[in-house]
Amino acid sequence: MATNITFHAGSVTAEERVSLLQQRGATIWLTGLSASGKSTIGCALEQHLLHLKKFAYRLDGDNIRFGLNNDLGFDEKSRNENIRRIGEVAKLFTDASCITITAFISPYRADRDTARQAHEKSNLPFIEVFVDAPLSVVEQRDPKGLYKRARAGEIKDFTGISAPYEAPEKPEIHIPTDKMDVPEAVKVITEYLVANNYISL
Repeated sequence: MATNITFHAGSVTAEERVSLLQQRGATIWLTGLSASGKSTIGCALEQHLLHLKKFAYRLDGDNIRFGLNNDLGFDEKSRNENIRRIGEVAKLFTDASCITITAFISPYRADRDTARQAHEKSNLPFIEVFVDAPLSVVEQRDPKGLYKRARAGEIKDFTGISAPYEAPEKPEIHIPTDKMDVPEAVKVITEYLVANNYISL
């Protein structure tokens, strides 16, 4: 890290933002295997919150790799850096009182813990949502044909096949998408936000 930089505190306090925007920021971190339903739930949740007139924004794994993280691959070191950057970006949005929805496989517990700790250090909420579907189910869905290609050896370091996925041990929210549809998932997350005073209806 450079030594000739200084952190500048903003002129608007966190309390002022919450008061003016009438909501607290929070990062909703959707994690799970490819095709588990993260992006679909993230899109539906963003739409739902915006229709409730809430300040919400979605950061999607594939989309981020077209821009901010287009220099990263899929080896373990690159995956670590991908999640580190996303954790920092999410933290900025959440500090602005946004309900920040991230949809990333984020396969390693240590990386998710680092993102959580960065939020907690800044007194910002981090809500881990395990979008859970068995490997047999996501392989059957396989909307992009990625599992088929991974099984054929065409894709290296593919999570769930040739690279590990470390499931959350104590997520704030557990969404089993082989048993719960998208509207139900959005309802569960929204109810959590209301119950914990992040938003009001």
